Amino acid sequence: MVLVGDPESAQDVVQDAFIGLYSAWPRLRNPAKAAAYLRMAVLNGARSVLRTRNRRQSMRLHYDPPVWSAEAAVMSREDQRAVLAAIAKLSRRQREVLALRYYVGLSHAEIADALSVTTGTVSSTMSHAMTALARELEED
Repeated sequence: MVLVGDPESAQDVVQDAFIGLYSAWPRLRNPAKAAAYLRMAVLNGARSVLRTRNRRQSMRLHYDPPVWSAEAAVMSREDQRAVLAAIAKLSRRQREVLALRYYVGLSHAEIADALSVTTGTVSSTMSHAMTALARELEED
């Protein structure tokens, strides 16, 4: 959800990744790399969803996390909304690094491998993202 902004799109992206893995399974040379294949498929799917959204919008709108029902709106805590809104303001790469670290639980080396960057880039991206989040949340 962090990468695309809503649970429905996130579920679609993950489902498409699993369908792609299932379709590619006979051609998969190393089944031990299936998890890495899925991670890249999810990241690429999320990027595709975001590209499609950006094409549809001619101007950038303020992100307001979706409310699925009146009960959910009541239950949703304001600090969660603030965090999601702050995350939405980060760059795509920063959101990807944070999602892979804190939602998937990957190490810096695994994130670097998944994103095809160095571990130094992962560390600096994560540091900049956390600083930006702290600054944004202090303002609220």
